[in-house]
Amino acid sequence: MSSVRPPFDPEVIKNLPPVMIDGTLTDSLPLDAAVRVAAIRQTAVPNSNAIKDKIHSDPSLETERVTIPGPRGDIEILVIKPKGASSTDKRPAIYTIHPGGIVIGDEYTNLDLAISWMKEIDGIVATVKYRLAPENPGLEPFEDCWEGLVWFAKQADRFGFDPDKLLIGGASAGGGLSAAVALMARDKGYPKLCGQILVCPMLDDRAGTVSHKQYLRHGAYSGESDEFSWTCILGDRRATDKVSVFEAPGRATDLSNLPPTYIDVGSAEPFRDSVVAYASKLWEHGVQAELMVFAGGLHGFDFFAPEASVSKQATEARLKWLRRLMDQLK
Repeated sequence: MSSVRPPFDPEVIKNLPPVMIDGTLTDSLPLDAAVRVAAIRQTAVPNSNAIKDKIHSDPSLETERVTIPGPRGDIEILVIKPKGASSTDKRPAIYTIHPGGIVIGDEYTNLDLAISWMKEIDGIVATVKYRLAPENPGLEPFEDCWEGLVWFAKQADRFGFDPDKLLIGGASAGGGLSAAVALMARDKGYPKLCGQILVCPMLDDRAGTVSHKQYLRHGAYSGESDEFSWTCILGDRRATDKVSVFEAPGRATDLSNLPPTYIDVGSAEPFRDSVVAYASKLWEHGVQAELMVFAGGLHGFDFFAPEASVSKQATEARLKWLRRLMDQLK
């Protein structure tokens, strides 16, 4: 039945190149892994540069870059605040982790998503520049993200945020890393997170779901793309019993005592079933979770087609959840 798939939303794909939707995307990429990584990394550069320019030219924002020591070297964190924000403020804060399969991207990649959240709740944002696989495999990217959160959580007086209104979030690989970091925060008992917002998160390396098989070769990010990313991260450990829940949080069997969660996914992408399973597991363990499955959405649909109706629906669903969360924390 893997040849039968929910169709892509026509409005989402109407301006996408055929190679992104017709099952030939992988065929267009180099076979050599190192060459492929270099090639796909170049695809993220225009987005990062455009967002970087947009943020640093926005008169309503101010930024501060901080370098902190990490377990394997220095870690860079970029903090974005409203212009004129005071250290005595008690704003909400979002610690965000960028997408890119843990293989591509930087702290600016897709950062406009978190900036939109920040503006909606009059908060601040911190984004971490974590090391990428395959050069830094296994737990190394996670460790950077974790150390960044621990540092940021201790800076409430410096940046003017309320430590009781600190949440974590990201999209795709950033969503998966956010889920993993939230698990570690729960296990360590610090920092306390008030919520997690997981947009089409990359959760599970095992590639066994129906949706993975349905979109093995189809979509802007296919099942084959996902297998390549996980192989870069885990090498020969992919899909074995030697993978940590902090590498692939979809493997976690205990999701109790996690913060309120928003989680979403498109119906026409390989992550669909692992995301739905994660939401079900959150409910099983008593966590308040809101799951949205957007009909016809391929992976990253709102990034590729922000003006599509389903993309606007997704944007509003996330903002609505954030507003409700902030109201509950008053």
